[in-house]
Amino acid sequence: MDIITQGLLGGVLAQSVAKQDEKTRAAVVGVLAGLVADADILIFSSSDPLLNIEYHRHFSHALAFIPVGAAVACLLLWPFMRRHLSVLRLYLFCLMGYSMSGVIDACTSYGTHLFWPFSDERVAWHVISIVDPLFTSILLLTFVLGLRFKLKKVALIGLSMSVFYMLFGFMQLQRAEKVAQELAVSRGHNATKHVVKPTLANLFLWRSTYIADQRIYVDAIRLGIVDENRVYEGESVAQFAIVKDMAELDRSTVLYNDIMRFTKFSDDFVAYDPRQKNVLGDIRYSMLPTSINPLWGITIDRSMPDVHVNYHFFRENNEYVRRRFMGMLFGHDSELENEN
Repeated sequence: MDIITQGLLGGVLAQSVAKQDEKTRAAVVGVLAGLVADADILIFSSSDPLLNIEYHRHFSHALAFIPVGAAVACLLLWPFMRRHLSVLRLYLFCLMGYSMSGVIDACTSYGTHLFWPFSDERVAWHVISIVDPLFTSILLLTFVLGLRFKLKKVALIGLSMSVFYMLFGFMQLQRAEKVAQELAVSRGHNATKHVVKPTLANLFLWRSTYIADQRIYVDAIRLGIVDENRVYEGESVAQFAIVKDMAELDRSTVLYNDIMRFTKFSDDFVAYDPRQKNVLGDIRYSMLPTSINPLWGITIDRSMPDVHVNYHFFRENNEYVRRRFMGMLFGHDSELENEN
């Protein structure tokens, strides 16, 4: 999740175990402890750009690391809190604040090494967007009311509402997956990999991405409440495979290793960016749920096989993208038809 939501969740969790006279300090400690896990963003290398994406949401978000992460937060906050809280109470609030950092991120689609060091799999449950204003608002209201009334039940009610929102996201995911599977079958496709995830800031417009016959297909699915579900058929692109697209590349080179690292990170949903020559993109993510234009990718320079690839972001936040996204979200078919 975004850092604001991450911090608020940590603050509310700490409030849920605090005594009445500890609520304010517990909230502050919980917020700060909730942000400690995302300090992994500081792990980077100027010579190896892929190091950052490999270690973001890695060991610091693992369930096994929670006691250690809480201890780190406790050590950082102790100089400021030692006159106000005992070390045991401080650690308790840090533990609560840190405890759900990995779990909440695993609920998104980016992926988290939740079970490290026992498994290197990136866990992604796809039940909520990385940024969801409604979910954040529930936590913000709970956090503020908890400070105002200093009652445990405020935090417990807010956390319960958050859980129900996640359950709603899970229900929407099941509905979207069913529509996506039916769409693939209707095309006669046998999908070897398939991922369905919510688009930005909502649980009603979903992006379906699947691989069939070495080709990646993307579509948008709008889940109706009082009206019918709608499918907006998207684009497709040939899946990149290093054995056929770069068969001549020596496996001992840095370039080969970087391409394999990026392919693993992208769960094989990799293709050449149609807008840019020699750019491999992660097709799971795009500004539009029907587009194959990736949000990020790596530049392939065959003339420099022993130099690390460059990693880039490609955000297209223009009027066309915004209008098309909102048209799909609200089912304004006429606007989509006349957009050109």
